Amino acid sequence: MQKKSFSISWGDTSLEMLPSKALLLPQTNELLICDVHLGKAEYFQQNGIPLTNNSDEQNLLSIKKIVENHKPYKLIILGDLFHSKYSISKSIKSKVENLSESLNIKIELIVGNHDIGCKVKNISFLEYKRSSNFIFSHEPIGKFENKILNICGHYHPKTFLKNSKDKLSFKCFAMDEKNNTLYLPAFGDLTGGYPCKNSFKKWAIISEKEIIAV
Repeated sequence: MQKKSFSISWGDTSLEMLPSKALLLPQTNELLICDVHLGKAEYFQQNGIPLTNNSDEQNLLSIKKIVENHKPYKLIILGDLFHSKYSISKSIKSKVENLSESLNIKIELIVGNHDIGCKVKNISFLEYKRSSNFIFSHEPIGKFENKILNICGHYHPKTFLKNSKDKLSFKCFAMDEKNNTLYLPAFGDLTGGYPCKNSFKKWAIISEKEIIAV
């Protein structure tokens, strides 16, 4: 069944999965994304692989769009906002530092493995964060407590939809119920994906406006 969003519950808290690759927590009005990988094109260019820089502009426009649409109190990025400390241009750094003011929003970054050494102003850097009955991290931390859900990134989950003639892959939200872990889809355009385990519950993002339970 295709929907404009999918809502699930954890305890007495609801979570809304959006086809914009973001997760909304309505009770706290927090919006979560992960794995943007700004500067990835520049990193590949530095290593002799020609890629255009359009993805960074598109990713920043996408962030602005979801914030303007949902008007959250806080934007939490679950790691890998950047791809490498060696590929952050002055232009991208300036635009990232101006995001909080231009969108009138607090921004927190849970530091991912690609963010190490990246320094920007106007964003709070955290190792992890507890919020209600959730713990936010970049990499999965394993089962923390029975009633605590770990919401994380890093995995870049994807799933496959197929019929007798074709097979397509899609970014997805993925729930590992055994370990109380919800993986968010990679937000960035230049991000690959890792196939989910069959045991995971999955919600595939099939377009900018539709998401489907698999």
